[in-house]
Amino acid sequence: MEKRMQSLNAQAPLLPGDHQEDYNLKDTSPQLGERWPNGGTFGGRGWMNGGDRFTSTYDLVEQMFYLYVRVVKAKELPPSSLTGSCDPYVEVKLGNYKGRTKHFDRKSNPEWNQVFAFSKDRVQSSLLEVFVKDKEMVGRDDYVGRVVFDLNEVPTRVPPDSPLAPQWYRLEDRRGEGKVRGEVMLAVWMGTQADEAFTEAWHADAASVHGEGVFNIRSKVYVSPKLWYLRVNVIEAQDVVANDRSRLPDVFVKAQIGNQVLRTKICPTRTPNLLWNEDLVFVTAEPFEEQLLITVEDRVHPSKEDVLGKISLPLNEFEKRLDHRPVNSRWFNLEKYGFGVMEGDRRKELKFSSRIHLRVSLEGGYHVLDESTMYISDQRPTAKQLWKQPVGILEAGILGAQGLLPMKMKDGRGSTDAYCVAKYGQKWVRTRTIMETFNPRWNEQYTWEVYDPCTVITLGVFDNSHLGGNSGGGSNAGRDARIGKVRIRLSTLEAHRTYTHSYPLLVLHPHGLKKMGELQLAIRFTTLSLANMIYIYGQPLLPKMHYLHPFTVNQVDNLRYQAMNIVARRLGRAEPPLRKEVVEYMLDVDSHMWSMRRSKANFFRIMSLVSGMVAIGQWFGSVCYWKNPITSVLVHILFLILVWYPELILPTLCFYMFLVGLWNYRYRPRYPPHMDTKLSWAESVNPDELDEEFDTFPTCRPHDVVRMRYDRLRSVAGRIQTVVGDIATQGERFESLLGWRDPRATSLFIVFCVCAAVVLYATPFRVVALVGGLYYLRHPRFRSKLPSVPSSFFKRLPARTDSLL
Repeated sequence: MEKRMQSLNAQAPLLPGDHQEDYNLKDTSPQLGERWPNGGTFGGRGWMNGGDRFTSTYDLVEQMFYLYVRVVKAKELPPSSLTGSCDPYVEVKLGNYKGRTKHFDRKSNPEWNQVFAFSKDRVQSSLLEVFVKDKEMVGRDDYVGRVVFDLNEVPTRVPPDSPLAPQWYRLEDRRGEGKVRGEVMLAVWMGTQADEAFTEAWHADAASVHGEGVFNIRSKVYVSPKLWYLRVNVIEAQDVVANDRSRLPDVFVKAQIGNQVLRTKICPTRTPNLLWNEDLVFVTAEPFEEQLLITVEDRVHPSKEDVLGKISLPLNEFEKRLDHRPVNSRWFNLEKYGFGVMEGDRRKELKFSSRIHLRVSLEGGYHVLDESTMYISDQRPTAKQLWKQPVGILEAGILGAQGLLPMKMKDGRGSTDAYCVAKYGQKWVRTRTIMETFNPRWNEQYTWEVYDPCTVITLGVFDNSHLGGNSGGGSNAGRDARIGKVRIRLSTLEAHRTYTHSYPLLVLHPHGLKKMGELQLAIRFTTLSLANMIYIYGQPLLPKMHYLHPFTVNQVDNLRYQAMNIVARRLGRAEPPLRKEVVEYMLDVDSHMWSMRRSKANFFRIMSLVSGMVAIGQWFGSVCYWKNPITSVLVHILFLILVWYPELILPTLCFYMFLVGLWNYRYRPRYPPHMDTKLSWAESVNPDELDEEFDTFPTCRPHDVVRMRYDRLRSVAGRIQTVVGDIATQGERFESLLGWRDPRATSLFIVFCVCAAVVLYATPFRVVALVGGLYYLRHPRFRSKLPSVPSSFFKRLPARTDSLL
């Protein structure tokens, strides 16, 4: 399967500048909002009259019309003349499209309550036929009766109108010349994707999907599990006796929740009463399914530990903490390892047992990080009591995609069964899967509450490989292939404006960068309170517990990894499941892995920032060297004014930044930011660097390739090492000014400081600033090409480099 996918996606590596216009954001003009035309394909009676009708329920997507058929139940169906019973099912036929319900064995009054949806754009007939048939084990199924509808007579339902009431219809014979025994309850109406029946309906464009695959193509909304940090403060233990009393024990405590295992350090005091006072932090989710397992162990050998006692505690009994105030600690009796299984007659030993002192709390004041802080979509603490009011509403219309590439082989040709996933806060949404098309149209709209504008919504497009036995190259054991991802930061959006753009779906493959298609979106961010919005910008990014009791960097990384695993595991148990590979891609599970490409991108990001300061320095140097005399004269005049009126320095600086901001308003970004291939260094990346980026951890490449990459990494690290050493040298020289490492240099410096103190005390500050500034701005005629005296003196100061091995 992987070889087949690579053959489909193979293309020549892209050179810098090739197809650059395809990587840009494109403006689109879709027909958004609900429009109910006067007349239509089926005639005026079946549609609403009175001109166009606009509603705000689905105003960020294009209107899509569907013919809905709800098959509720049947009654008094006649038995078969051969079997004496009836195994009924219903077949709904519209042109070339057929949908059928499940059949019931030996039931003359069946109930189905199933909805069928036929897209208006694909309707090729003016008649809708509903057949009731009797399933036969051998041969053709028996015909029971039918009901025929003229599409010109079908009513239209517009939410929020109540659902159309189903009615009983007498069955007709095959030719429609007379009634037969039996009735079927049906409701037929024309609606849109805003209809409540849309998500659960059987769609005609997915007629080839059967079995479990039917559930995997439906649109769903998921909610992330409520995550908690569990803090286990291991304080002490009493009466802990080693199994081997001839040696001093090396005792530590191990805590485990599911597959999360943490250990304390070995207690330095080797007595029966042990003290640790260490914190162990875990991630857990409601409803609490695992238990906290505490074991006290003795390290007999580096590869062997003896269990001295254990206890298992349910998580529901621990107190939920909302702030920094500590909860009460408790003593717990430890059970001996194996006790109670083989030694049931020694229950009296419970009267004297080892004890452990713990302080365990569920931390509600933290936000459990399951995504990178760079792309965070939610910053609220776990405890709902600490939530603030929302400051805005985010609405996203997922219109469709264009130009998708084939992701798998089906019936000897390339095919893509695409769906889109959006994640913001605790709410995940998944659109329905559009079958066998490279230009799917979803037109689904979703809404989120916004509690902080400095957050990011992530949208990803995937190929569905879980469509049952009809998926060709895909299978239930396959993985949903990633097609691309889009991130939009809400703070970059203007309030109350609708953004309709087509975003490029860019993916890095081992053979290079590839554009997988385009995702068409309509985004709108609505603010609820300007005062709350301004207040938010002055608040900490994360809840206050992250600053009162912060975690270490290693703890944050480990806890985030555990949180991602829990979220992926819980969402994978939904129906239909949001699979692990989808959740990991949306949460950027591999963002911390080493990549030469990312390292280059970050280095040049720093260089672009430094280049601004370098440009200012170069401009100031040109002023000092009088390359433009007019500019130099104006700078001298400004300098004299500021020296004479120093109270104007800060107001002048602030007013200058105000003017710069107004000037830059003309050049403000008109579109939301998107994936930048140049910034990411994705266009000119070396193939070997890409292969290294896609390598597993630990590596699976041959030894000679690993050796070559290691040598390359050593060379890069050597240059970084030199730069860091130069920075350290300058700092050590500054310290040696008063450190007497060079007695003569320190003596000269402190004598200079005494003289400078006297001169500066006797001379007004304006005179000192005037003389110093004019000296620095002096004409090149009065300058020397040799280094200045202070620079030469500083470079002669000793550093600690001569003490390095």
